Amino acid sequence: MLNTRSLTRRTRTARTRYGAIVGLMVGSALLGGGMFLAGCSAGATSSTASSSGTTGRSAQSGSAGVPAAGTAAGNATAGSGAAKQQGSAGTTVRLAPGSDIIYTAELTVRAQRVSSAAAKAAQITEGVGGYVSNETTSADPDHPSEATASVQLKIPVASYPATLGQLATRLGAQLSLQQQAQDVTEQVADVNSQVTSYEAAIAQLRALLSHAGSVSDLLSVQNQINAEESNLESIQAQQRALSHETTFATVTLTILGPKAKPVVHPPKAPPSLAGGFGAGWRALRITVSWTLAFLGALAPFAVIGVLAGYVIYRGRRWVIRRRPAQPTARES
Repeated sequence: MLNTRSLTRRTRTARTRYGAIVGLMVGSALLGGGMFLAGCSAGATSSTASSSGTTGRSAQSGSAGVPAAGTAAGNATAGSGAAKQQGSAGTTVRLAPGSDIIYTAELTVRAQRVSSAAAKAAQITEGVGGYVSNETTSADPDHPSEATASVQLKIPVASYPATLGQLATRLGAQLSLQQQAQDVTEQVADVNSQVTSYEAAIAQLRALLSHAGSVSDLLSVQNQINAEESNLESIQAQQRALSHETTFATVTLTILGPKAKPVVHPPKAPPSLAGGFGAGWRALRITVSWTLAFLGALAPFAVIGVLAGYVIYRGRRWVIRRRPAQPTARES
């Protein structure tokens, strides 16, 4: 009897667990179906909104007509051209407009005739308002194909990208191109502020000079004015240099002949014990050389001084010997 009751209880417990599991599965299925229907309705709503927005834009483009399509095509063409230009000219830094930037570039090209390429580079630069600041040419009459030229060009910043592109494509085959952009906006603002401060200080000192009473006060104020004007001239020189560097980009152009080898700068080796010993030995030799040279320069004066001292000493001894002896005092 007990076995029958326990078996019945176990059967009921199993049925209860099975019913709970079935209930959970049915509830999960219903919940998933509800979420799926909600997602479908939201997708239908968004697709309806998108289709209406597309229809509105299509109507607007249809009312605009052919010029809108032409504008889009022109923008696409300009974007592809800008991408090509950026890929050919290298990565450049995009900086905020109104900043003071110093642009520098190093361009190496290979040309059939180095002299003609250098002349063309100067012509391109002068055509946009720039100039050639330095030019060095190395040519061997027996080997004209190994000639090289190094030209430093100053190009107005407004024409810098276009002019650099012309130099890279019209002179010969481009071998390498490196560009740098340095933001000196804070430095320019600091220099301008110092110039303004010095000018204001000089103006105040000159106003004070007119009210100076004594001569000493007058000279003191005048000395301060001279010192402030000297500092102002130094700061103004820095201001002019910064203004020139931010107005003109510097392009170092290297032109190689058909068989000329490009100059490769090897990387600097890290410091080592042998390098430190060599540097110390060279410094020691230089120090000893300068010390010996200094002693050699002083040697004639030392000899003359020793001889003069010896003569004075012997003369003093001779005078003492020639002096008559003083009579001794008599005892009282």
